[in-house]
Amino acid sequence: MNALWWLALPVLLLPIWWHRKKRVQNQAAPMATARFLPRTEPRQTRVWRWSDPLLLLLRCLLLAVLIAWLADPVYPWRGDTVVVTQGADPAWVEREATQAGLANAERVTLPAAQALGWVHTHEREWRSDARLLVLGDVPMPAAKPAFGRAVEVRTQAAAPAKAERHIYIASERAAEWRRMFAAQGGLDTVIVDDAPGAATSLIVWDRAEAPPAALRAPLWWVTQPSAFPELAKARVVDGLRYADSARGRLWHHADWPPHDADAARALLDDWQQLHVGPRHITLAPQTFAAVDGANAPEPSGALRSVLLAVLAALFVLERSLTHARRR
Repeated sequence: MNALWWLALPVLLLPIWWHRKKRVQNQAAPMATARFLPRTEPRQTRVWRWSDPLLLLLRCLLLAVLIAWLADPVYPWRGDTVVVTQGADPAWVEREATQAGLANAERVTLPAAQALGWVHTHEREWRSDARLLVLGDVPMPAAKPAFGRAVEVRTQAAAPAKAERHIYIASERAAEWRRMFAAQGGLDTVIVDDAPGAATSLIVWDRAEAPPAALRAPLWWVTQPSAFPELAKARVVDGLRYADSARGRLWHHADWPPHDADAARALLDDWQQLHVGPRHITLAPQTFAAVDGANAPEPSGALRSVLLAVLAALFVLERSLTHARRR
C-alpha cells in the first residue's frame, strides 16, 4: 500500500504553477499624435518564466522527498542471512549453519524476543533468492507468524537463568512469611533483606500504620488496606485487590498471610505470572512457508531514516530562503 504514494507525484506541478510569472501588462507611453488614433485598451501578455528558481527547486525537492518517505522505497540488498539469538551456544550455531549450507552467510545477533519480529519488519530487504535461517532459543509467539518469504527456524532451549528477588518483610508475623518464601522451590532465588534498598523488588507490609513516604518498591503486598488510600476503590480479581500508587503497585488479599501450602503456591504463582512475567516456551523447529501479501505492513525501509534527515534539511532551507525573500 505504501507504493500508492507514488501516485501523488503530480503535486509537484503546484509549486511550478505558483512560481510562474503573472501576466505582464504592456506599458503605454502617451504621444502627441495619439489623440488622432482610436482608443485601445492595454493588453496583457502571458510570460512563461518562473520567479525564484532556487526556491522553486527546493519546494519541488521537498515534495518529492516527502512522497518518497511516505512510499518507503526499499532496495533488496541482503543475501543469505543467519539470525542468531543472544546467548545461543556458538558451537551449536556453527554446526546448524554449516548443515544448512549457510556457514558463510551474514550473521545478525538479536535478543531472542525480537528475532522473529525483526525478520518480519525487514524481510523486504532480502533478495528474492536469499535464504533466511533463525537459530537460538526463540520464544513461541502468541500467534503463528506469517512471512512473505520462506523462513527456517531451528531452536535450542537455553538453560533457564536464575534471578535474585530481594524482598523486605515489615510484619510481626515475619516468620510465617519467611517460611512461605523458603518453600517456594522456584528457579529464582528469594533473598529476604533486613532493610529495604534499591534492589528490593517486593515489600510485604503487614502493619496497620502507613509506611514512610520515601519508601518505594515495584510491588507491595498489603494486609491492612486502611494504610493505603489507593486501595479504597481498587479493582478486585479472585479476591485480590490491586492498584497503582506513588510508592509502587499495591496488592491486597483478606486471607494474607496464606495459611496452607496451596494458597501460598497460588500467591507465588500470581507473583511470577502477573508481576515478574511468565517464562517463555521455546518455539519448535519448523520452516515457515511464504505467504502472499504477508510483507511488513508498517514502513520499515532502510532508506526511511535517510529520507527523513534529507526532508528535515530541505524544510529548513526552504523556510530560510522564503524568509530571506520576504525581507
